[in-house]
Amino acid sequence: MSAAHPSPAVLDLAVASSTAEHRPLIITLFAVFVAATLGITVWAGRQTRSASDFYAGGRQFTAFQNGLAVSGDYMSAASFLGIAGAIALFGYDGFLYSIGFLVAWLVALLLVAEPLRNSGRYTMGDVLAYRMRQRPVRTAAGVSTIVVSIFYLLAQMAGAGVLVALLLGITSDAGKILIVALVGVLMIVYVTIGGMKGTTWVQMVKAVLLIAGALLMTFLVLLKFDFNVSDLLGTAAAKSGHGAAFLEPGLKYGATGTSKLDFLSLGIALVLGTAGLPHILIRFYTVPTAKAARKSVNWAIGIIGAFYLMTIALGFGAAALIGPAEIKAKNPAGNAAAPQLAEYLGGVGSTGGAVLLAVISAVAFATILAVVAGLTLASSSSFAHDIYANVIRKGKATEKEEMRAARWATVLIGAVAIVLGVFARDLNVAGLVALAFAVAASANLPTILYSLFWKRFTTRGALWSIYGGLATSVILVLFSPVVSGNEKTSMFKGVDFAWFPLENPGLISIPLGFLLGWIGSLLSKEEPDKGKYAELEVKSLTGVGAH
Repeated sequence: MSAAHPSPAVLDLAVASSTAEHRPLIITLFAVFVAATLGITVWAGRQTRSASDFYAGGRQFTAFQNGLAVSGDYMSAASFLGIAGAIALFGYDGFLYSIGFLVAWLVALLLVAEPLRNSGRYTMGDVLAYRMRQRPVRTAAGVSTIVVSIFYLLAQMAGAGVLVALLLGITSDAGKILIVALVGVLMIVYVTIGGMKGTTWVQMVKAVLLIAGALLMTFLVLLKFDFNVSDLLGTAAAKSGHGAAFLEPGLKYGATGTSKLDFLSLGIALVLGTAGLPHILIRFYTVPTAKAARKSVNWAIGIIGAFYLMTIALGFGAAALIGPAEIKAKNPAGNAAAPQLAEYLGGVGSTGGAVLLAVISAVAFATILAVVAGLTLASSSSFAHDIYANVIRKGKATEKEEMRAARWATVLIGAVAIVLGVFARDLNVAGLVALAFAVAASANLPTILYSLFWKRFTTRGALWSIYGGLATSVILVLFSPVVSGNEKTSMFKGVDFAWFPLENPGLISIPLGFLLGWIGSLLSKEEPDKGKYAELEVKSLTGVGAH
């Protein structure tokens, strides 16, 4: 059956009226969530006594708990808000994001999860420095971790600004700046007080809320079409303005040779980037054994896979019930599609609509808070453990000093993220996320794989790979259409210094990261320590001597 829809003008007025009328309810639900998560954080903080507690939650979480937390860490604003919007606007091509994010977990499961858990202690730098020169490699690992985390943080904070400003009717720059600052302050509190234990419990709660919210919306969308998926897709295609092309490849990617290369580049970055994301990698250290790490990834694949299947109903449901024109009117990138769909499903202008809108938006806000907490913890841990304890203090720092450094690093990184987030509040969120994935895949993944599986890998190879992949990916994005040259979607309008044609640098920077690691190792005069490699190989594959 095809649902009848009010005109865009009537719908927009009704949404605005309903949102204003029920704004106290929305604010109350937000306040309840923030209070609940802060309560969890304070409770967990009282149990955080050692560096192991702060960095790895005391390695006390079960495989299921960690799988749930990994899911909460991974399903960010880009997953919930971004993918629903991408599908609503671009149909089949939008759903390719879901496929890319899900397939990426196979790389993490098969190549990284178990060996990394066996080989490291708290951070990626532990693995890289095992058979290399400590100070230069740990410095490089810390720099890469912080850069990736900050760019990912900007995307989440910009998403929070869009979401909260939309719901609370905030249009002034001062109000939007205040929202970004509030998110930054909350993430600092979560990490400094709760450490990994608090962050993990918040991520677990958020994952349950997100799955429950998506499941409810999926059920309501299918109910609108008598559970006839074919009818849902047909209505979405008809209302999209693109007809059958909406359900076929090529609407966003494939029209030109450049767009085909762009899709290939994006796909490579998504699939390989996950295994190099710092806030995902540190989650493998929160379980007691490598077997539990592997099982937690299995749980995460199941949970995340179920969620991404539901994005089909969310995205195509938004296209069929709301329409691309109305979605773009709220946010050109489609980031408001999921909240708009929640309002429609609950009843435009009704209390039910306001309640569902508030609940789903609170879940989206929870998603952002949990992810920014995980990112901040990853970057502050890398600074404290890799740079402060092992480079500056040369391994002589006590656990208490290391934890103090981590908390101060959290405050500093949070302050930097707030300042940059203020400038990024109106920028293209997808470009920032793509940069984070591209940097992770270009700088972190090659060094991790080479360290674990190539006996001739050297310190010079690690440095060339990390710094080369990092610099290449950042430079290519800075001179791409993501930053300038496109009046509709670029970060900076009115200027054009984009000489690199692709929106994602992965096609160039990722192979270059691997190539630089290989060339640097071959040209190095350093003789690889075969004994150390043999130790690492046994440790990574068997778990003997693992922390």
